[in-house]
Amino acid sequence: MSLSNADVAKVALLARLRVSPEELETFTGQLNSIVDYVAQLQEVETEGVEPLAHGVEVRNVFRDDVRGEPLPHEQALANAPRRNATSFLVPAVLD
Repeated sequence: MSLSNADVAKVALLARLRVSPEELETFTGQLNSIVDYVAQLQEVETEGVEPLAHGVEVRNVFRDDVRGEPLPHEQALANAPRRNATSFLVPAVLD
């Protein structure tokens, strides 16, 4: 399948992109290369190949949720932009 300049112009219009005639020529060539590559991939024999959700085996990489010692107040509030002696101060969100 080969895309024409009119096809690419229609896609650009639908995407609300303004393209110059030079850009239209460039994009037409680039999109044709992509479409040709996809067509080439469709010719690959995939009979008997299980579908994959991910190319690499994915496993849970989170650590166990273990209760530890809490941070001291002073360390927890060290980088707070506004605070008092025991808590963060935030702007009011309700009137």
